[in-house]
Amino acid sequence: MRLVLYTGKGGVGKTTTAAATAAAAAERGVRTLILSSDAAHSLGDVLDAPLASVPVALGPKLDAVEIDARAEIGRHYGTIRDYLVELFRYQGIDEVVAEELALLPGAEEVAALLAVEQFSRSADYDFVVVDCAPTGSTLRLISLPDMLTGALRMAPSLIRLLSTVVSPVVQAAVRAPIPQRPVFRQLEQLVEERAVQLRARLGSRDTSVRIVATPERMVIDEARRAFMEISLFGLSCDAVVMNRLLPDSVASEEFFQESFEKQGKRRDELAAAFAPVALLEAPLQRDEVIGLEALAAHGAQIFADQEPNSLVSEAPHIRFTRTRDGHRVHLPLPGASPEKLDVAVVEDELIVRAGARRRAIPLPPRIARLPLESARLDEGDLVVSFRAAVSGSEPD
Repeated sequence: MRLVLYTGKGGVGKTTTAAATAAAAAERGVRTLILSSDAAHSLGDVLDAPLASVPVALGPKLDAVEIDARAEIGRHYGTIRDYLVELFRYQGIDEVVAEELALLPGAEEVAALLAVEQFSRSADYDFVVVDCAPTGSTLRLISLPDMLTGALRMAPSLIRLLSTVVSPVVQAAVRAPIPQRPVFRQLEQLVEERAVQLRARLGSRDTSVRIVATPERMVIDEARRAFMEISLFGLSCDAVVMNRLLPDSVASEEFFQESFEKQGKRRDELAAAFAPVALLEAPLQRDEVIGLEALAAHGAQIFADQEPNSLVSEAPHIRFTRTRDGHRVHLPLPGASPEKLDVAVVEDELIVRAGARRRAIPLPPRIARLPLESARLDEGDLVVSFRAAVSGSEPD
């Protein structure tokens, strides 16, 4: 099952590009599902069709769905939410306000991501295309599995203790609502099962992120930052789509000459910044790209030389190498700034902070026992060196 997530700065044509990809794949006979995880759904407008929170058939090989995050919360987080509402109500908070407070930060994003993961396991489709929210929200989305497992690492053992010992004792003495076993069980399932499944799905070779950009300075700068942060969390970016490119036919027209020249320079700049990731080109169309016919034609232009569901290109992933004196970790961080990087080892994890983003990378036991020697940027890679306790040897 191939899973592709489209993101980009708001207004660059992300939804149109995602829909065009899905329409082109379906026209070539691939069983395709396109879904929107953006809270501000506009996918139905682009497809010119009413959508729902369950797949709607738009053609023989194409279905579409708009994720209802609130409904997904009820499915995956409902028991926990109901307990929090009860607790807030006990404290005298109005029911409507209590229900809003029970939606903990990131709950809707987690629910949307769980729905994406579930659809990606469906035997009904070969290709799932996700129209994600703009870049910032998407980066929060893809970092959630790491954040969830990191923040709640000790939860399962505490859950077992509380559900069997503490809860009955406390409940006899305290009038406030006490969480029961179903609450603990759902939290345990969320931490030990679903978060692990999400991390595996996002890190799979069958999953890619595609960034949509236009030939504008602010858009390109944001695309480069997004590329770095996507790499930080171990996701594969197999293509960047440069959208709304002027055709060669306007190059001789005085009004368009300057824009056409800037477009060429920025296209070259983007190709160099993202190398070896493929640069796909999407032309500026004469009219809005709305409806399946127009979308399929637009997708055919973008994917003239490859299949929409193919792995268009493959960027390097994190790797571990052995040296004479120890080991090295190579983490692709294209465009990272040394001034905004922090690296540390905590227990058996390599902690990397790049600007506002933080990732905890599990280390193999053999490397985790070694002292961290240095960290440096080398041609787009963060290279972290670990030195053996005794030169030429390693601890048992």
